[in-house]
Amino acid sequence: MYLILLATMLVDLDHLFANPIFDPSRESIGFHFLHSYYAIAVYFLLLFFKGNIRIVAIGLLFHMLTDYQDFNFWPH
Repeated sequence: MYLILLATMLVDLDHLFANPIFDPSRESIGFHFLHSYYAIAVYFLLLFFKGNIRIVAIGLLFHMLTDYQDFNFWPH
């Protein structure tokens, strides 16, 4: 389970398609395609499947939550 949750961090590969790759004044949620609201809706729907896919969904949703709070609750 730990490795599956760790692998969900690969969702950040979509940052490589942005220019610049990192911008501290840019929120990931809603900007990068794997961090889009549509993608988050798919991650939520994956919660209703059984097995490892549910673990992936939990990892991805926690990732989105931490990206959201990282930008909105911490000064930059």
